[in-house]
Amino acid sequence: MQVSELWRFPVKSMQGERLAAADVTERGLQGDRSWALRDERNGTFLTARREPQLLFASARLDADGAARVTLDDGTPLADDAAISAWLGYPVQLVPASPEVQGTYEIALSVDDEEHAEWISWDGPTGRFHDSTKASVSIVTSATMRDWDVRRFRMNVIADGDGEEALVGARLRLGSAEVDVQKPIGRCVMTTRPQPGGIERDLTVLKTINAELGGNLGIGCLVATPGRVMIGDEIVRLA
Repeated sequence: MQVSELWRFPVKSMQGERLAAADVTERGLQGDRSWALRDERNGTFLTARREPQLLFASARLDADGAARVTLDDGTPLADDAAISAWLGYPVQLVPASPEVQGTYEIALSVDDEEHAEWISWDGPTGRFHDSTKASVSIVTSATMRDWDVRRFRMNVIADGDGEEALVGARLRLGSAEVDVQKPIGRCVMTTRPQPGGIERDLTVLKTINAELGGNLGIGCLVATPGRVMIGDEIVRLA
């Protein structure tokens, strides 16, 4: 497998940045999920599962690591007050740190989220990923079929196929090494509309559930930090 695309998502659930190269730190790609919006009404951290509107904003990192948020029409959201006014309730843009642990929510029904039961769980500290077992995500072009990659919020897109067979393996990713922990379970976010003509499509998740066991891509933890670039081979080490 060879790296064909690299993505980082500075603010959880917002549109991200396509990169030519990235440093791979112990927390994942440098700057990935390094910020998130906390709902000040209840203390949970927002994702597009609960707040689909987040998908219509994008985030970029400044040289100092600060997140800059922009709406799809180019309007900048300069601070918490502007983001809160856009969403219609108070939020705070919070940086990841060892002292901050995100609490996230998911509806138990895809077809009727409005009336569904919602459950919550705590993610890892130091980064705003959903799982303690994934700080770098990898998927192959074959697994994605003709779906738009932006539906899945993956860090590494690779040419080839067969990534599901790598669970439990150690991989060389550029000069970094990662341990594949698990297949990545998929949720309603894969069905959400997004800018650029991505429409709401419940068949995406239904197909993943029916044909891929509910999973798409693999989640990894970083064993050895390094750097990865477009064109690097992904090599199984053990």
